[in-house]
Formats: sequence, structure tokens, C-alpha cells
Amino acid sequence: MATVVPARSYRNRIYRNYATKFQNSDTEFDFGASTRWGRAYDYYLRRWLPKDRQAPIVDLACGGGKLLHFFCQRGYTHVQGVDVSPEQVRLARQILPSVIEADILDFLEGQAGRFRLVTGLDIAEHFTKDEVLTFLDLCYRALEPGGRLILQTPNADTPWCGYHRYNDLTHELCFQHNSLTNLMRTCGFSEIEHREVGPVPWGYSVSSSLRFMVWWLIRFGLRIYNLAETGTMGSGTFTRVFLIAGVRR
Repeated sequence: MATVVPARSYRNRIYRNYATKFQNSDTEFDFGASTRWGRAYDYYLRRWLPKDRQAPIVDLACGGGKLLHFFCQRGYTHVQGVDVSPEQVRLARQILPSVIEADILDFLEGQAGRFRLVTGLDIAEHFTKDEVLTFLDLCYRALEPGGRLILQTPNADTPWCGYHRYNDLTHELCFQHNSLTNLMRTCGFSEIEHREVGPVPWGYSVSSSLRFMVWWLIRFGLRIYNLAETGTMGSGTFTRVFLIAGVRR
């Protein structure tokens, strides 16, 4: 008789060594690389972050800790990180010793109304359909009224969709802005916005500004393609990953 394997068992094996086997991470946190990464996220996350530097924030599936480092560098003092991978937690604890090793769905169960901001970069795609609805419900519940959820996930609208969808065995889903917007609305979120994660147009580097101009032309061509096929130019969100944010009413 065939043995029934629990749904999450493959994750347990992969996440055990996720940093070194799947993320090619070192055992020491790279502060310089994280700082450079963070400068781009100043642009990507513009107007979405709390003005109050004492606002309670949690980064779900915090990985090696780059977003935690980002928040700490910008003066946020009540930041929490959670990740299921022991290797990633060891890295992230070089930034915040209080990072919790836990399944984020289990962690969220006891956090009603606790946070002003909940972030989850590159996590929604790791859930099954049932799990992603549970995840969004729990994120909504964990926010205080007026609090914001920010997610980053691979983009099903990009011509390179398959690259990020299939470069990790633990990816279960792929979204585009409309599908994730509708899911977030279903779970109660409002004021939903989505953004590309591409070249930063100004303030980062000359190279990034030049790449942005080339990217603008490519994006315009893709929108013309949409117009020719469907009669509409579409959203214009074509980067390999995108960000989306919503607010708890």
C-alpha cells in the first residue's frame, strides 16, 4: 500500500537548508549588499511605510534579514521577523536577535490587532490556494485598523513568468496584480495598490536611470501589444516580480 506523504513534508526537507541550498547565502550577513538593496526599496516602498518610527512591524518569512536591516537602518524600533528555515533565522538574528523560528501561519494565529505594518516579500507564491486565503485572513486580523500589508511576489504578466515561477520547487502559485487584488479584496483589504519592481528611475545610479528609460520603451511596446490583441493597454506591470499593498479597514 502506498504511503500518504503529508502535504508540507517536502517543505520541511527543503527549508531545513534553504539559505545555502536554494538562496546561495553565506553564513555571515552581508551588510554592504543589504544596504545597496535597501536603497532601491526606498523607492519601491515609497509612501507605504509608517511615519511613526515606533510603529509595530513584522516581516513574515524574513529570510536572511535584508528587510529587517532596511527597517533598522531607517530608525524603526519595534520590528519583528519570523521565518521557518533554521538557516535563514540564524542569518536574520545577526540583525535582530529576537527573530522567531516558526511557521508563519502558526505565528499569525495569536497576533490579532498587533501590527501597523505586515510585510511578506516572496512568500505568497509558496502557499497552496487554501493556504493563501488563510494567510491573507490572518494578515488582515494581525493588523490594527488602518494598518497595511505589503507583499512581493512573482508576476504572471511578465514575459519571464516561468523563470520565477519554476526556479524554486516550493513555489505553488503565481499571481498577477488582478488575481492578487481580488484575493485581497475577498479578505477585506481596501486601498489596494500594485507596483513594478524594476530599475529605479532616479536617485539610485546613472546605470539604473538609463535602464529605466530602456525599460520604459520595452513596457510601452508590451502595452501596445496588449492594445492590438485585446483593445486595452493593460496595467503596465510587467517586471518579473511586483509589489502589492492593501489596508485594513
